[in-house]
Amino acid sequence: MFPDLFRDDVFTLETRRLFLRWPHAKDAARLVAVANDPEIAGQMASWPHPFTLRDAEERIVKTRALNLSGEGISLAIVQRINPLRVIGMAGLKRVSDGTLDMGYLVDKLHWGQGFMTEAAQALIDAAFLYSEASAITAGIRVTNNASRKVLERCGFQYEGGGMCNRSAWGDSVSSDNYRLSRATWASLKGWRAPVPGRGEAEKECA
Repeated sequence: MFPDLFRDDVFTLETRRLFLRWPHAKDAARLVAVANDPEIAGQMASWPHPFTLRDAEERIVKTRALNLSGEGISLAIVQRINPLRVIGMAGLKRVSDGTLDMGYLVDKLHWGQGFMTEAAQALIDAAFLYSEASAITAGIRVTNNASRKVLERCGFQYEGGGMCNRSAWGDSVSSDNYRLSRATWASLKGWRAPVPGRGEAEKECA
């Protein structure tokens, strides 16, 4: 699905304010702090609550394995001005031939600043520019209006509601489903294309 460039752990996407890079073991504590906020935890289907340091370490290992496989890409979000501090995660995973599913979270301290939209646009551009993906889907809880705005700003179209099985919680919640086709993306594309790089976020740390 994704080319070899994406499968290298120095792969980085750059936006105006952000770097999106592979997560590292040293990011585990920050992921715990972000994911354990009750307002964030309640929106997640595959992240358990409470989210422990061991959970974070296991997720990082699985994320890196996914990236290496080329079947998806999941990246830590950091600000260019502070590249050591993870503020969220965003990823895409193949769910069927030609279709990717998108998920994301961002630190509550950074809500309302457009960071998640910026990161999501970079991932979407990367998917359509560098893979054969024909569409990207996303599901959100019906109560998650902030996430709904992110998807709408990125051009996703509402496809209906249903129930989402939250595997990490052992329950089901009402959800809204969205889809962005390659054709729609191409017709709406006005974002700055992400710049694939190698280790730029790490260079900023030097």
